[in-house]
Amino acid sequence: MRENLIFLWLVIAVSLQADNDSTKQASPFLFTASYIGENVFNLSGGIKTGYNYLGFANLNLTFDTEKAGLWIHGEFFINAANTHGKTPSENMFGDLQIASNIEAGNHTYLQELWYRHHLEKVELTVGLQDMNAEFVNTENGGLFLNSSFGIPPTFSLNLHAPIFPLTSLGITAKWQISDRFIWLNGVYDGTPTDFGKNPYNINWQFKKGDGILGVSEMQYLSQNKQWPGTYKLGIFAHNHVIERTFSNLPDSLDTNTWGLYGIIDQQIWQLNNKKINGFLQIGYSPSEVSANDFYLGAGMNFTGFLCKAHDDELGIAIAHAHLAHANDSETAIEITWHKPLLRYFYLQPDIQYIIHPSGKSSGLKDVLAAFLRFGFEF
Repeated sequence: MRENLIFLWLVIAVSLQADNDSTKQASPFLFTASYIGENVFNLSGGIKTGYNYLGFANLNLTFDTEKAGLWIHGEFFINAANTHGKTPSENMFGDLQIASNIEAGNHTYLQELWYRHHLEKVELTVGLQDMNAEFVNTENGGLFLNSSFGIPPTFSLNLHAPIFPLTSLGITAKWQISDRFIWLNGVYDGTPTDFGKNPYNINWQFKKGDGILGVSEMQYLSQNKQWPGTYKLGIFAHNHVIERTFSNLPDSLDTNTWGLYGIIDQQIWQLNNKKINGFLQIGYSPSEVSANDFYLGAGMNFTGFLCKAHDDELGIAIAHAHLAHANDSETAIEITWHKPLLRYFYLQPDIQYIIHPSGKSSGLKDVLAAFLRFGFEF
């Protein structure tokens, strides 16, 4: 039944997008949709070997107030999502960094619902937001499947951050200081209401103990035409009441979690239709309750080297997360290849080798995992 609904969802989105393409100048509505499916194999190590399937369907609607004849510089956005299938990191791999960035269990929910107003050099956004859409992201890291290349474990392991799959209410401001500098600031509900009490993410509650998550990020955009790059430096702080996670902590306490992060996206080489890009991620969170106190991620993307069309992308990356209280670490090495096949369709085979899943003290053997991802984007 769920698969039939997803298929119907995508058919409707394609029809709406086709209509939108023919009236793009006039219509205030913009419809987009996507579906990601993933075949996951644990070849050795971890909790157990085996096969899982998981998927992620997404439907977006943007409404432009100026095109609708209402007021200028306004934009409404709604993002509905469905995740389904198994949870391989939980059931097969045993890793903390989460090998697939679409693993979330079985949910149909609202991921984003916000209003954005564009001023001369400032964008203000209010509503249900995915923090990772604006903050802590790397363009080149987005090629990879491992979750750490999307959002470092400095956030995902340490905080109830408003990121996929569960988001929360927030206010963000983006200031275009100059052609080279952008300053982002955001304040969010510190603890999104979990799916158990909020299955469709429409029952938003701000309770005592949730706290506030604040993030500030400065971006520098290189103007070098030969070597374009983006450099980001950010700080975050989260105050909330937590339950005991580690044996040396009390049952609950009012705590502050804070940290720093840095991200680099850099073009390294280009010749005609071939290019090489690299990225670097660093995260640091020395707070007493931080599960991950240090993270380092890096990778390289090779575009246009394997196909005559020069539209494929090959990548290799490594993600290393130090586990503070276990004085241990987990490292994932990933090789992936993304190949568009048709206007809307792509395939992406992927291999990951996970060293010490959940840390050496877990006793789990190193994991060798294979993925075959496919996707439709309309």
